[in-house]
Amino acid sequence: MSLLYSGLIVATYKDQSVTTANVLYLAHALLNGAVVGLLVGSVARRNAGARIGGSIIAALGALFGYTNALPLIFAWEQTPKAAIDLFTAEPLLPLKTWWNDESSGGIDWFSPLGLLLAAATAWGLAYATGNRHRHP
Repeated sequence: MSLLYSGLIVATYKDQSVTTANVLYLAHALLNGAVVGLLVGSVARRNAGARIGGSIIAALGALFGYTNALPLIFAWEQTPKAAIDLFTAEPLLPLKTWWNDESSGGIDWFSPLGLLLAAATAWGLAYATGNRHRHP
């Protein structure tokens, strides 16, 4: 899911408004959480540890879908070597762009909201799917 989202961002980032980018990010977080939650619920059933792990995986998927798009965009627009040089000099740049709101100079609250949305969706669907299956 994260790779598909990163590819979508690379293909459309020039045409996106801030609102479109935020909606796509939250939709990706929701879809990522839904896929992870359904898989965890189907496989792990009623295991609470698996639900917690799935929630963490879903949140990380939302984070890395966004942060992996920046090096891909830079490599696409410049060269892969330039992207490697930039991220060697500033390895946390994708996380900084994920967290910072460039328009108002503060924190981009959609970023942690996406993590919460992905984790909550994964937990809820894993719980619902796992409880629906009955053990013989």
